[in-house]
Amino acid sequence: MRGHSSKAVFSVTLLICVLINCLSAGRCLAVKSTEYKIKKIFMLKLSGSINPGSKEVFIRAIEQADATPSSLLVILLNTPGGLVTTLREMVQAMMDSEAPIAVFVYPPGAQAASAGTILTMAAHIAAMAPGTNIGAAHPVSIGVPQTDSKKDTMSEKAENDIAAMARSIAQEMGRNATWAERAVRKSVSATAKEALELGVVDLICKDLEDLLKSIDGRTVRLKGKSLKLSLDSPIIEEISPTFREKVLNVIADPNVAYILMMIGIAGLYFELAQPGAIFPGAIGAVSLLLGLYALQALPVSAVGLLLIVLGTVLFVLELLIVSQGILGLFGFISLVLGSLMLFKTDEGALGISLSVLVPTLLGVGSMLFAIVFVAAKATLSRPKSGKEALIGEKGVIKKKIADNECLVYLHGELWRATCDQEIREGQEVVVTGIDGLRLKVK
Repeated sequence: MRGHSSKAVFSVTLLICVLINCLSAGRCLAVKSTEYKIKKIFMLKLSGSINPGSKEVFIRAIEQADATPSSLLVILLNTPGGLVTTLREMVQAMMDSEAPIAVFVYPPGAQAASAGTILTMAAHIAAMAPGTNIGAAHPVSIGVPQTDSKKDTMSEKAENDIAAMARSIAQEMGRNATWAERAVRKSVSATAKEALELGVVDLICKDLEDLLKSIDGRTVRLKGKSLKLSLDSPIIEEISPTFREKVLNVIADPNVAYILMMIGIAGLYFELAQPGAIFPGAIGAVSLLLGLYALQALPVSAVGLLLIVLGTVLFVLELLIVSQGILGLFGFISLVLGSLMLFKTDEGALGISLSVLVPTLLGVGSMLFAIVFVAAKATLSRPKSGKEALIGEKGVIKKKIADNECLVYLHGELWRATCDQEIREGQEVVVTGIDGLRLKVK
């Protein structure tokens, strides 16, 4: 009996220890969840395609939120998708952020399709407005029609790669990894209500005010830490794209990128086929560089540097080739675009201010155009000396030698001249040509 009693006491003691450990672990977990008071909210409206231009303002917004303590970044998203390489950079910046990020598919009727699906699922808080949709993330190629034929190896590799990325991001953020993979492989899509039920997003909110109310008191995971978000009378600041970012966003639009590539290829082809046409070659070179940037075949810094070099070359060629200012014009355009792409013009950032960049470009451009104008004027002006300088000059017939031959007084000298018209002494004539040492006049 005593043995059974000892075993019972030991079992009860063990059970109590387990319960104490569980409670202690629960307390530890509760301690790990620290309060994160949000005092400032940065808001960025991201609409249109996901491209190198939109990436610029997206990453700047994250950097601005990271540099501001107790901040939250809210992305109002409405996109049909975009480039995979750009998406990867944006996702990396988002997951490396020091500040929590909420992606809100808004307004009603908006979409987070294709690349937008993965971007939404990578956020610390994913929300959708009623009437929005998410999904259809199957990778496609620009300008390549999709068919039901057997997939080639490259397209299959691309699909597997994007599917693995979507699944990995969903698992990391605690979302439905199976649906994320189906969105890539099967192009499935979901409404806001379906996405919430499937565990694709966290919230359905009717507007920004509703989103902020839902965020208040919510716990998120940020770099291994559990943070309980609370609003502390936050100030809302909207981040607007700079002039540079607007220009890059227009250039990087897939439709514009395709047109630029076609203009570039066609322009260079015509210039090589008909050397000296000048205009096709100049516009082709500029368009091709911009198209390569838009498709992310070249980074923005490399394209900016190449455009500045191209602008310099075009200005030099303008001095050597009479192009009626075409080469100089495209040289200036290359210089402006290259400067915008190579140097950031954000106020307060490490870069060049617009107040410095614009006057410098205008000053350099004016100086170069003045040089080109003087060179063109000198090239196109009439000769001032030699036989060619006599053409178009006026003289007076001093002596008639024959019916069509006479002596003409011109520039203080007497010249033997011929004329097909009737001539008489004292008549004014104009030099039309030179044959040896004999003038032709009329």
